Order: sequence, then structure tokens, then C-alpha cells
Amino acid sequence: MGRTIGKREQRQRLKAMSFKRSGCAVACTLDLIGDKWTLLVIRDLFFGKTRYKEFQESAEKIPTNILANRLQHLEKAGLITRTPYQERPVRYEYHLTDTGRSLGPVLKAMVNWAGQKMPAR
Repeated sequence: MGRTIGKREQRQRLKAMSFKRSGCAVACTLDLIGDKWTLLVIRDLFFGKTRYKEFQESAEKIPTNILANRLQHLEKAGLITRTPYQERPVRYEYHLTDTGRSLGPVLKAMVNWAGQKMPAR
């Protein structure tokens, strides 16, 4: 089954993927999770989605090639882990690591900000 990674290894993965185009923490964070789709995948993980098909069913309709890329990117960064749940063909479940879960307050702040500043549709 899937291997659980520790906090030290998560930090090492993030450091190895260093996106330091500048010394700015905001710029570095955006390089890691600031594209159009990544936070939506993380949001879905917080909502309990774990399987590829579940992510595809989200209202935003993320294209399959982009979804596969974002899941790989998040795993490489140590924000998620994947565990096989089926052998033939191999299919995976995805789960947030402690580092990934630490983005919860960031998402909540975004939701609160949007609720206060963006007009309802």
C-alpha cells in the first residue's frame, strides 16, 4: 500500500521543489499552489474527495490532463499522498498530508474574504 511520509520528509520535498524565483513568500507560495486549478483540487480533498473520478465530477470540470498533472505536482511537493485502492488497472486514492492540511486556514480565509467582498451570483 501507500507509504506515509513524515513531516521531515515533507519539508525536504518542499525544499527540493523550491520555487524561489524571489525571496517573497507570496511569490513562492503562488508558484506552488497559485495556478487556476491546484487550490480547487486541495479544496476537494478537504471536502472528502479522494478518487480521480470524484475530482472530475467537480463543478469546475478540470480537464483530465491538468488534473493528472496537478495531482502529480501536489504529491511531489509533499502536499498529498496517493495509495492504490485497485490493482487492475491500478487506481489511486489521494489524501492530504499534514503539510497539505495546513492549507485549511488559507482556504477558509479565502472563503471568508470572498463572502465579504465578492457579490453573490
